[in-house]
Order: sequence, then structure tokens, then C-alpha cells
Amino acid sequence: MHEMSLCEGVVQILEEEARRQGFQRVKTVWLEIGRLSGVEVEAMRFCFDVVVRGTLAEGARLEILEIPGEGWCLDCGRTVEVQQRFDPCPACGGYRLQVTGGEQMRVKELEVE
Repeated sequence: MHEMSLCEGVVQILEEEARRQGFQRVKTVWLEIGRLSGVEVEAMRFCFDVVVRGTLAEGARLEILEIPGEGWCLDCGRTVEVQQRFDPCPACGGYRLQVTGGEQMRVKELEVE
């Protein structure tokens, strides 16, 4: 389950930011997770609760903002929403889509004390 290591990476980011900005506790974490990132949102929620135990984020609320996939269709020249990789273009049915968004995962915002 790679979501566990992703959550460990998030905690490292939180600890680094706490040292840099001087906060003591994290109350809420907002993550942006792209639909095409390969991250299971529910697994991420479960792993987050486990990984934050005993850290400055223990008891923190995790808010996940799902970002839609986006691609450029080389056939019709349009930017379209992509549900999953290798789907046809929803506009023209072509299969030559270049993914341009929705692959990322990032810490968007924190609520801290």
C-alpha cells in the first residue's frame, strides 16, 4: 500500500513546516489529489489516521480535494476531462490524449496552532 509511504511523506512536510514556521500542532490538512495520480483516497484517509499518531498532527482532520484528470486531444485539439488513462476523448472519441493534469498530489493548505 503506497498510500502509507505517501502519508509518511506528508508528515515529514508538516514537521519541516512546523520547524520553519514555528507552529506546534496541526488541526487540519487539505490535500489535493489528482484523479489520475493512482492514489486511493479511502486508503489515504485510513493511512493518515495511523501515521499521524504520536506526531504534531495527531487528531488532525484530513480534507481531500479531488482534482479531475485533464488531457489534450491530439485528434480534435481540445482540452478535455479525463476519467482514467487510456479512455477515449469524450469530445471526438479519439485515443490520442496527452495527459496535462490530474496526476499530482500536494499539500494545499494547513490549519495550525
